[in-house]
Amino acid sequence: MLKAGLIGIGAMGSGHLDNYFRLKKENNPDINLVAVCDIDENKFKNNKKIEGNVDGVGGGGDVDFSSLNCYTDADEMLAKEQLDLVTVALPTYLHCEYTVKCLNKGINVFCEKPMALNPAQCQEMIDASKRNNKKLMIGHCLRFWGQYEETKKIIDSGKYGKPIAAYFFRGGDTPAWSYQNWLLKRECGGGALLDQHVHDVDTVNYFFGMPKAVSALGSILYPGSGYDSVTAQYIYDEPMAINAQDDWALAYGGFSMTFRVNFERGSIIMGDKGFIMAGRGENAQAPNEKPFTPEYDTENAYYKELKYFADCIINDSPVIINPPEDSMNTIRIVAAEIDSADKGGVIVNIK
Repeated sequence: MLKAGLIGIGAMGSGHLDNYFRLKKENNPDINLVAVCDIDENKFKNNKKIEGNVDGVGGGGDVDFSSLNCYTDADEMLAKEQLDLVTVALPTYLHCEYTVKCLNKGINVFCEKPMALNPAQCQEMIDASKRNNKKLMIGHCLRFWGQYEETKKIIDSGKYGKPIAAYFFRGGDTPAWSYQNWLLKRECGGGALLDQHVHDVDTVNYFFGMPKAVSALGSILYPGSGYDSVTAQYIYDEPMAINAQDDWALAYGGFSMTFRVNFERGSIIMGDKGFIMAGRGENAQAPNEKPFTPEYDTENAYYKELKYFADCIINDSPVIINPPEDSMNTIRIVAAEIDSADKGGVIVNIK
């Protein structure tokens, strides 16, 4: 059995807590959460979770911490507990520091996205994983999200030909609920571009591979924040029109995420009308097929990624779906986008 710890019980940490409790409720013999850590001890006293702005993540409400060893200092938890797995759900600027600490203690780490603030920190995390022969995975949950999984299968199958265009959007209200407002401090969270838009950047990387260059434009609504709105174009050797937009300053609040991928002989869309696929004949003049909804896994993606990573540890198998090197490449793309936006949208080669 893997003894697990959780560091950080903010919005994302609350979601991970739910999934650990779900595993316990299901009498899963492979993973047992034994310790949690958060700097705010009132969470343990009040038995309250933090509510975020995305359905299925955290969610306010009561939780019973009585069965867990509770800490307000992560170093103390790592010193006292014999852990096999730690979930790091801290603010982004702490990801590298605490991931490396856990790995150096001989503990496998699941770290929330984004991997880190920059590629150098990502490399430090990967080096620590290899040096200590421990596994590391980053929480890019869309790789486990049913509609995205099915789209990846369709892309790889070539059934509808090569992708020729794609568009991604993610947006909602401003995350004003973060601890000491760290999400709206560029040096701590990187703004919407690094914290929220990174989901779609990773999807671009997963679906189509690494672009060779990017062009991005961004705007800042909240002084001191990173870019609060962004639009980015991804440049490949293949002639594809791929764009992603993000905005966490939408006045109507709420949250939405959509995408479309156009192929030589079809299109797939996830949006207000659901998840829809339609094919076409060998040329643009041929009649289109009747749209249909492809079958996809409806299981909670956050639950699936935790189970997957635990299985990789238990079976000593490589992390294939989301290796940390892929997550570092996603941060390399983001770094190029920030550079491009800082320079007014010029094309920037990915380093």
